[in-house]
Amino acid sequence: MNSLEPMSWLLLIVSLPTPSATARMRIWRALKALGCMALRDGAYLLPSGANHEQALQDLADECSREGGSAWLMAVQPRSADEAGAYRRLFDRTKDYAELRKTWKGANRTLASLAAPEIARLQRKLQREYDAVRAIDFFPGEGGVEADAAWTDLNKRIEGVLSPDEPHETEGAIPRRDASQYQGRTWATRRRLWADRVASAWLIRRFIDREARFQWLAKPSDCPESVLGFDFDGATFTHVGNRVTFETLIASFGLECNPMLMRLSAMVHQLDVGGEPVPEARGFEAVLAGARERLPDDDALLTEISTVLDSLYAHFEREAARAKP
Repeated sequence: MNSLEPMSWLLLIVSLPTPSATARMRIWRALKALGCMALRDGAYLLPSGANHEQALQDLADECSREGGSAWLMAVQPRSADEAGAYRRLFDRTKDYAELRKTWKGANRTLASLAAPEIARLQRKLQREYDAVRAIDFFPGEGGVEADAAWTDLNKRIEGVLSPDEPHETEGAIPRRDASQYQGRTWATRRRLWADRVASAWLIRRFIDREARFQWLAKPSDCPESVLGFDFDGATFTHVGNRVTFETLIASFGLECNPMLMRLSAMVHQLDVGGEPVPEARGFEAVLAGARERLPDDDALLTEISTVLDSLYAHFEREAARAKP
């Protein structure tokens, strides 16, 4: 819907009996959730579209069942100026500004909240942001600025939950022989997130099938005999613009695997930002829910490994279909 250039608009005119206060509120909330703009009391405008037409028709039918009346009609602007005026009614700049104000307030409270409270707050803010984006039919600069602010807030949240996030290191990534890394113990920071859980999956799936893992309260807890990853001073960590998952791929010569390269783009975007990846938002939602629900990182790795296996299989099938 965001790319829609509507040729016509939908206008719903409703009238409910005075005693129907509950029904009136229910219908008003539904109209607001759809993104309708009130031209006057009882007259609501929305860009045309099959889904919008059905939703408005359902509300019109509900009005009739409540003893009221409703008319749904298609309307067209009479001029380019009028068309522009219709579009301006749906400018969501103020909505995004309110969200950003809320995010600033939330940012100030993060340090005082426990991890489960932060996770709940993040989900609530995500729902509110998604609700505005869903009705931003004509995206503009306000949406771009909100997207950047939302990315910054999520980085701040991750920084609070994972305060030992590694810094970039410089230099070449040495090529390593996987046969020298079998049956080892690997360690990273606990409370796994995208880069760490994907790296652990990569290690066990493609590098060291007998790998054992330790989850560290802080990087300094890592024993010298253990292979550390994704923290400052670890054997495998961020190098240049590569996140740890990408460093592991380069270290063990896995760049020729197109499925892993697609996964690496997703992990990179979730960990440090960058070009949007279609699968990233869904994977992030699954990971956030699993981290909230599961009791420890071993259980989290087991569950998310299945998700990554499925994504890998999906990419593999797509690659096979693309071959001539």
